[in-house]
Amino acid sequence: MFTGIVEEMGTLTAITAEQPAHLTVACRDVLADARIGDSISVEGCCLSITDLQHDEDGNAVAFSSDLMGETLARTSLGERTTGDQVNLERALRADDRLGGHLVQGHVDGVCTVRAIEEHEEWQLVWFDLPASLSPYVVEKGSITLAGVSLTVADVTDDAFAVGLIPHTLKVTTLGRLAPGQAVNAEADVVAKYVERLLAGRPDSPYVPEEQ
Repeated sequence: MFTGIVEEMGTLTAITAEQPAHLTVACRDVLADARIGDSISVEGCCLSITDLQHDEDGNAVAFSSDLMGETLARTSLGERTTGDQVNLERALRADDRLGGHLVQGHVDGVCTVRAIEEHEEWQLVWFDLPASLSPYVVEKGSITLAGVSLTVADVTDDAFAVGLIPHTLKVTTLGRLAPGQAVNAEADVVAKYVERLLAGRPDSPYVPEEQ
């Protein structure tokens, strides 16, 4: 589980989409207490650390992860190349503040940048809205894009917009977006559970019968 608050931008030093697919990311902050098997969000995709690389002083400076076929099919990671920067976040601890919203790191689909509106201190970025995500995207609701927790500023039948403040533009890969670029998207998990509960399921055993 994550919060969508990016801790660091890492750099892809190796990636292959051929099975067995894997990637290697150079970074430092998110590896301060990392161990093999830990989860790290890479551009919003939850990956497990399979290997750690260290410098001559014993400090972790890079990690590697394996990529399943499902990951390559449903995320933008397979389109990445060495030298690309990626958003990174360690898994949420039970005693951490929940600064963003509940993020699973389970990418629901890929959204493409439609347009970028430049404002004096910020950007309004419009994305295409896939039909599969449409029921979960609402104005003022939460969405995760490239691992970043954001608030939906506007939504139409086939598009939605988010506002990016200077800090977000500076410390995440969203500051390098361009029209036509694909980003990983995860809808708010709460909306998914609500939909499931209301989809004609049997009566809940936890609701007491009327006396």
